[in-house]
Amino acid sequence: MNGRKSFGGGGSGGPGGGGGGRGGRAGQNQQTGKDGQQRRPMFRRRKVCKFCADKIDDINYKDTRLLMPFVPERAKILPRRISGTCALHQRKLRVAILRARQLALIPYTSE
Repeated sequence: MNGRKSFGGGGSGGPGGGGGGRGGRAGQNQQTGKDGQQRRPMFRRRKVCKFCADKIDDINYKDTRLLMPFVPERAKILPRRISGTCALHQRKLRVAILRARQLALIPYTSE
């Protein structure tokens, strides 16, 4: 074994190795239903940027009704993968939320 420690079933050599890339079983990522038949993965709709769809160019920090859906109860700014905003508008949204917090228009934390 060339003096190397082996953690988990990774490599291509030796018993149980090979076939599968990252050390898992081949075909492990396919789901099966209760009756043993294969199920198709659930189709997820692609999220669309709200600002691009509504053609909003500038995000104003004074417009708290626009900003509040992107700040949940925990008062953290929602990430792009959850909110669906594009990179450009996510940066503008972040700056607007930080400015609104600075002027106490939006709370930093919930109670």
